[in-house]
Amino acid sequence: MGEYKGKGGPEGVELLRQAHACLREVVATVPEEAWGGPTPCSEWTVRQVLNHARIDQQAYGLALTAGRPGEDPFQPADALYGDAVAELDKVLDAVADAYAGLPADAGSVPTPLGPLPLPLAAGAGALDAAVHAWDIAAATGQNRPLTPALAAALRPTADQLVPRLRGYGVFAPALTSDERRDETAALLAFLGRDPKWARPVS
Repeated sequence: MGEYKGKGGPEGVELLRQAHACLREVVATVPEEAWGGPTPCSEWTVRQVLNHARIDQQAYGLALTAGRPGEDPFQPADALYGDAVAELDKVLDAVADAYAGLPADAGSVPTPLGPLPLPLAAGAGALDAAVHAWDIAAATGQNRPLTPALAAALRPTADQLVPRLRGYGVFAPALTSDERRDETAALLAFLGRDPKWARPVS
């Protein structure tokens, strides 16, 4: 993978926790009537994006013990089971605790993307959580939780992973952004998302 320029060890786990906090905050304040609405992930509702994000995070935790989720993250259910916030909290707590329990010198660790250096693995989970938090916030009219500081911290992970993942259809082609000084807009455009996406007017 080459030399990774992001943060690893405890700092990498802290980045994962920051991204998890964004996702928790956004999900906790989704209006009830908004769950079925459209999102920047054009084929998925808000419920489906949440389910996708939850399964993705679960996959990062389970991969450490050679496990896999029982659901396909790319076929997320268009339904919520139980308390959406509580179910998400259980998954995020388990993932963060699993990564926090790894030794800082663990080297390569298993992930849904294959073996990755520990800091890159934690960064991948953080990138996934933060971007889906942005998706849900954009779709439900909330303040966008992906701050420029968090986007800048996630950019080394994106630079390492996203180009090769595009070949598998995980990310759309990068968009041109004229907001180079805006770390958030630049990251979103690199991931193929329109930083100015807004809910369609019905």
